[in-house]
Amino acid sequence: MTSIAPNPNAVTWLSVDERGAGQRIDNFLARHLKGVPRSHIYRILRSGEVRVDGRRVDAAQRLHAGAVLRIPPVRVALPADRLSGTAVRPHLSNAILYEDDALLAIDKPAGMAVHGGSGISRGVIEQLRLERPQAKFLELVHRLDRETSGVLLIGKKRSALTRLHDMMRENRVHKRYLMLVKGAWQDKKRRVVLPLMKYDLANGEKRVCVEAGGQHSETVFYLRERLGDYTLLEAELVTGRTHQLRVQLAHLGFPILGDAKYGDYTLNKRLQKRGLKRMFLHSAETTLAHPLTGASLRLQAPLPEDLARFLKSLRDGHAETV
Repeated sequence: MTSIAPNPNAVTWLSVDERGAGQRIDNFLARHLKGVPRSHIYRILRSGEVRVDGRRVDAAQRLHAGAVLRIPPVRVALPADRLSGTAVRPHLSNAILYEDDALLAIDKPAGMAVHGGSGISRGVIEQLRLERPQAKFLELVHRLDRETSGVLLIGKKRSALTRLHDMMRENRVHKRYLMLVKGAWQDKKRRVVLPLMKYDLANGEKRVCVEAGGQHSETVFYLRERLGDYTLLEAELVTGRTHQLRVQLAHLGFPILGDAKYGDYTLNKRLQKRGLKRMFLHSAETTLAHPLTGASLRLQAPLPEDLARFLKSLRDGHAETV
C-alpha cells in the first residue's frame, strides 16, 4: 500500500494490507501519513480519534491484515522550503555509508534527532522518507541521541529489520564510540557494569541515573589518548541502554565534554569558548553480519570536522599517546 494524503476536511478510511500486518499503529501511521509530525499522531491516538475496526487503540497496538482504520481530518504543516516554492533539498544523501536493497547506514549529523516528536517536526527518518518518496519501507533499527553523531542503521525491508532487532538483542551488532572526557583515565581497558534507572524530572524531561534495581548496563572502555586534563576513550557497547555511556562515565567521575545533561556545566561553558560547541560523543564504527546474506560488514564514520578540530587543538597543547 502506498502512503495516503492526509485529508484536512474529512475522515479517511483505510484497510491494512499484508505489508502493514504486524506493525505498531504509531509506526504505521507515521509511515503513511507523510508530513504529519509524530507528536500529532500520538495526540490523535490518545484522544481516540483513530479507530481500528471501530475500537480505540493505544500507540503500541499491532495491526492485522484486513483491519479497517478510521483516521480523523489531519492537516499537514508544509516544510518552509515547500512554502517558499522551492524544491526540498536532500540533506542526507551525502551522509550514506552503505546501502543495498535491505539496509541503509548513514553518518548521522550531530544536532539532528532520529525521529520527530516533542517539538521536533522532522528527524532523520522523516527526512529520509521525504527525500525518498518512492521508498516502500524505511524504519530505524536503533537510535542515537540527538547530540550524538555517527553510524545509524535503517532497515529497508521488514525481514531485514526484524533480523537486525534479533541480532541486537543477541549482542551480535558491535558498536564502538569515541568520546572525550574530563579527567585522567588510567586503565588501558576497563569493563564497567552498572544498574541504570530511568526517571522523570519535574518538567517531564527523561533522565537516567545509577541505582540498584535498574537495568543491567555493560561497556568496555579503552584508553586511546591522554590530553592533559582530558582523556580520549573508545567504548565498546555490550548493552545499549538509554544514555548508557553518558551516565556511566558521569557516575565514574569522567563526564563527557559538552554533555549538557550529565556533564560539568562550568567546564562546558569554558570549552565552548575554545571551540567545543556540542557533546564530544561519536558512533565511530558498527560491525555486523548482513541480516539477509550473512556477509561481514564494517561500517565506519570518520570523526566530524568540528570534533577533529577541537581534538587537534588539545593535541597541539599536550598529548601522551597510549
